[in-house]
Amino acid sequence: MKILLLLLLIACVAAAFGEEVQFMTPTFVRETGGIEIAGPVGAVPILVADEDWAGVKRVAGDLRDDIERVTGHRPRINGSGKVAIILGTIGKCPLVDKLVRDHKLDVHGVKGTWESFVVQTVEHPMRGVEKAVVIAGSDKRGTIYGAYELSEQAGVSPWYWWADVPVKKHARLAVTPGRYVQKSPKVKYRGIFINDEAPCLSNWVYKNFGNYKHEFYAHVFELLLRLRANYLWPAMWNNCFNEDDPLNPKMADEYGIVMGTSHVEPMMRADKEWNRLGYTADQWNYLKNPDELEKFWADGVRRNKPYESITTIAMRGKIDTPMSEDENIGLLEKIVAAQRRILAKEVNPDVTKVPQLWCLYKEVQNYYDKGMRVPDDVTLLWADDNWGNIRRLPTPEERKRSGGAGVYYHFDYVGGPRNYKWVDTSPLPRIWEQMHMAYEWKADRIWIANVGDIKPNEFPTEFFIRMGWDPDRWTAATLGKYAENWVRREFGDEHSPSIADLIEKYTKFNGRRKPELLSPSTYNLENYREAERVADDWESLTKQSQAVQNLLPQEYRDAYFQLVGYPVEASANLNLLYYAAGLNHLWAKQGRVSANIAANIVGGLFQRDRDLQRQYHTIHDGKWDHMMDQTHIGYTSWQQPDKDTPPAVERVNPKDRPAMGMAPEGGAEGVLPLLSAYSSGDVYFDLFNKGLGKLTFTATADPWLSLSSSEGELSHDKRIYVSANWSQVPKTATSGSITIMGSDGSSFQLSVPVRPLLAYPNTVVDGFVEGDGYVSIEANHFKGLSDNGKVRFAELPGLSRTDSGVALVPTTAAPLIPTKDQVFLEYPIYLFSSGPIQIQTILSPTQLLKPGSGLRFAVSLDDGEPVEVNMHEKYVYFTPNWEASVAQNAIIKTIPFASVKPGRHTIRFWSIDPGVVLQKIVVDTGGLKPSYLGPPESTFIRASGS
Repeated sequence: MKILLLLLLIACVAAAFGEEVQFMTPTFVRETGGIEIAGPVGAVPILVADEDWAGVKRVAGDLRDDIERVTGHRPRINGSGKVAIILGTIGKCPLVDKLVRDHKLDVHGVKGTWESFVVQTVEHPMRGVEKAVVIAGSDKRGTIYGAYELSEQAGVSPWYWWADVPVKKHARLAVTPGRYVQKSPKVKYRGIFINDEAPCLSNWVYKNFGNYKHEFYAHVFELLLRLRANYLWPAMWNNCFNEDDPLNPKMADEYGIVMGTSHVEPMMRADKEWNRLGYTADQWNYLKNPDELEKFWADGVRRNKPYESITTIAMRGKIDTPMSEDENIGLLEKIVAAQRRILAKEVNPDVTKVPQLWCLYKEVQNYYDKGMRVPDDVTLLWADDNWGNIRRLPTPEERKRSGGAGVYYHFDYVGGPRNYKWVDTSPLPRIWEQMHMAYEWKADRIWIANVGDIKPNEFPTEFFIRMGWDPDRWTAATLGKYAENWVRREFGDEHSPSIADLIEKYTKFNGRRKPELLSPSTYNLENYREAERVADDWESLTKQSQAVQNLLPQEYRDAYFQLVGYPVEASANLNLLYYAAGLNHLWAKQGRVSANIAANIVGGLFQRDRDLQRQYHTIHDGKWDHMMDQTHIGYTSWQQPDKDTPPAVERVNPKDRPAMGMAPEGGAEGVLPLLSAYSSGDVYFDLFNKGLGKLTFTATADPWLSLSSSEGELSHDKRIYVSANWSQVPKTATSGSITIMGSDGSSFQLSVPVRPLLAYPNTVVDGFVEGDGYVSIEANHFKGLSDNGKVRFAELPGLSRTDSGVALVPTTAAPLIPTKDQVFLEYPIYLFSSGPIQIQTILSPTQLLKPGSGLRFAVSLDDGEPVEVNMHEKYVYFTPNWEASVAQNAIIKTIPFASVKPGRHTIRFWSIDPGVVLQKIVVDTGGLKPSYLGPPESTFIRASGS
């Protein structure tokens, strides 16, 4: 019977939240059966002991409020009834402990563990109670997480307050009989850093709370616990957590939040506390002021001794800067020794029992690389490069340290090459790939993410924390289901696939070039229709988002606008703004009168940005006023502009009479791009007016060329597409011709290079076929692969600027020797050109990860020896090449090959070091043109029998 009940519970879990449900799921039962905790006659009481933790007693009130939100019935705390919810911590709640002693509550696998809980239905738990749903935690947070788990699966989103997600209403709430254990999290400390919080969050906080006081932090603490986080670095730009409100640290401890301070704030002291004591930045110098600094630090840790915390040690310069040049490793080690003496005196004589971290951020990692060490009990908190690429992870020897390792990650950043603070630009596949690698490399003690203003990074923030609980829950193959499940919880089933698609695409598009880095020339306006394709993608996304929003019930629309609608529409609008500005510049150079129309469009899109901001600030009765104050248009350096400024536009003075101009696709004078029988594409040329009034035109071409228009009237612009009827193209043809005549007396001649099907008789075309001077292949479209049984290539869906990436797994594998280990991917290509070629590999901008000169891979052509490449050669952190790589979200390495003949060839890609992520391969046969994303993928032809 017990096994049957457990199977029923598991079935209900899967039904309620899909196969990839993250945590347990109390079911909503509408028919008879189950233990009713709220229904037509009211809600059952919640029993909580006076002896339990203050945070547990507090969360009982949240659970009470949540059940009322869902059912309309308000449970009584410690009331009476035949059915009850019992909420308690093992060892702190007498009723829970008695149930354990009486063998009615099974706490096996929970008792004595970290942050775990059991939910079990119990018959006759106490006198007068016939049935109970018992939520028993291993410790304070375990119990709190158990209560919030019940709330969430009852229908209360963790974002019910922070994003106004409506509570799902149910007339009856019941729990299926059985037992469920939520095991301990695999990453011990999981948290966020509220940083770069001005202007948005600070302006909003000052308006609503006066300052960063406990009334504000109560909302933050509750959110963190509902998300299963436990750790916080508080806002610090102009604030001091402990001094701004003495209730802040007390309330954090009551809620169950472990407090810390950032990489620039040692010994539990906020950066600005030094200033408030009257000291200057120059006095932040241990060589000159050791006594003042040691007193400052001692006061900080003494103040926080009653509360659960992790102490940041060592020292950096003021305001997120390196220490002065005369500082050295010996001095830093002396500082750490002094800090640990203070901790031993003020907190615990056994300083190894005081949780500590050393954040190896920016220049601090250089000290470690040069030999500086801290005691083994100190957690090494490795950092990313501020752009989502982890710089270093623990070696096998470092994994033996008792303090372990962790990761400081960024969804927001102030610094070069540009700030990015406005909207979510962190695609889930990249977060997963980096953090899963961190977990495999045993950086699992602390995960903390810089989330900026919290909003609008709701989606990646929750994923980061949930993943920290169980990094094995989501694989590269199943990651796509996470977004759909998240959307289903927030907005219901009906539109979840479409909304998940919107989230995945807008974060991918924003990730390939962050909005603050956009310019009118980011995407190429002439080659491969790149800018046009990007604009089309964003326009399609906007239409999809607006259609979904119009179909949602009214009560969901504020939440939708915050979580999906605004980031999609505002990001799309910004991309279209720069696209229009780029067209304006190009058309003005060509003398088109349409340049003035593009200039007007720029103005309209800039106003649309203002309108979307205003809409955000007015939704939900103005609750989120100021949350989109962040400037994001008009960057001229790494620092944000003081105000948004639209890109400059040019105006054309039209000629006083009509005058025709012509611009071929690709921008080459008198020549169009290649028309190939091995692709389904067409080419185009634009006719345009440079003057006032209208004119007419005619266009004629070889009989085997088709024009979308052969005559017409021209007041502004006309695009004419050119294609070929391949059954009529002469076998030996290499080009065709087009003649355009205008009523203003103008005439133009265009040459159209062609590649007929039978241009090379007695050959079999097989592979990715050369187009107009190039072959382009998405990494995940390999046609052959080899592995050695232990190490293999795996596809990473969505992890690419254009499609999906591939990388070696497991990431902890030892380096490979290409010809010995035989682990490679194969890409067949077919070339029509002869002579030297260059093979470009487009890679994710992964950092070094381990000591050494860089991660390596190799490329071979046909039966040639693999050519080894160090992807980090000339890509050293904080140099111009590194800045370029993170700006374009790619490292591009080019390998030359000489004397290649026409015909079929095979490219092999060999990874030597795990961590290399291949996104795309581009072969330049002599005609590759500039673009940001590279050419579209070439046509693949599989010859019959091959």
